[in-house]
Amino acid sequence: MKAESSKVLIIALAANLGIAVAKFVAAAITGSSAMLTEGVHSLVDSTNQLLLMYGQKRAAKPADAVHPAGYGRELYFWSFVVALLVFALGAGVSVYEGIVHLLEPEPAVAPMVAYGVLAIAFALEGGSTVAAFREFNTSRRGKSWWRALTSTKDAATVIVLLENGAAMVGILIAAAGLALSQLTGNPRFDGAASILIGLLLGFVAIFLAREAKGLLIGEAADPELVAGIRRAVAREGVMGIGEIMTIHNAPKQVVAAVNVDFDNRLTAGDVERMIDEMEREIQSEFPSVYRLYVRPHEDAGKKFGSGRGFG
Repeated sequence: MKAESSKVLIIALAANLGIAVAKFVAAAITGSSAMLTEGVHSLVDSTNQLLLMYGQKRAAKPADAVHPAGYGRELYFWSFVVALLVFALGAGVSVYEGIVHLLEPEPAVAPMVAYGVLAIAFALEGGSTVAAFREFNTSRRGKSWWRALTSTKDAATVIVLLENGAAMVGILIAAAGLALSQLTGNPRFDGAASILIGLLLGFVAIFLAREAKGLLIGEAADPELVAGIRRAVAREGVMGIGEIMTIHNAPKQVVAAVNVDFDNRLTAGDVERMIDEMEREIQSEFPSVYRLYVRPHEDAGKKFGSGRGFG
């Protein structure tokens, strides 16, 4: 999964770098505010992909004495930084440029150049979006799109998917603004398109920041994984299973702790052997559970009932 996520980021980075250069050249030739805005948007997207790649590299570092739980959440930190950049640079610059061109409108020059660049950009963004879509759809597992977006732990893929989707919509808005400016002879439509692109990016940035914040604070694993841990722990000699606590440190790094009521007739050696078996079986069935803590607790099942997973 990590390799696929990295591949999505590399594809998106290559596409956005080429698109950014083309848009800036077209903006310099045409004087289009929306085209300049789109260039900034693609440049911000390229920076974001670099930050996410850096975050993935940092998140893969093994645990040490300073960070005994590992560095997995670094990816979520950089995802939050990306959301702030989209809001501050992407949305902020777009709205600013749009307002400037509304106050001091300038007619676009050589609009056909702009249309050609937008068409190429749309095609490249489409290819990158398809790669992110396939990766995201693979992990959706029958969930609705909205639920999958709000519950996924793979922040990098979601960011690329939403950024590219917003970029494709932004390209269409830029083209519409340029076309309306030509048809009406009023260059203010170009500035208005820039503002609309900024508002779109602002909405995406707020959504990404909200999701990244939840992951950074700590979110529970999916209920299906919690139920799987409960099934794996249940065996002869276990009288009750209480609270199951799970938390994601990274998309594929879950720490889990479970309270278990063992039969009092078991010896300490029997309990140690059973705990070792539980750990091996759970980590074999759920490789993402890289840390599992089993806490013997008398009357665990009675005290905690059906158990719960939370972050």
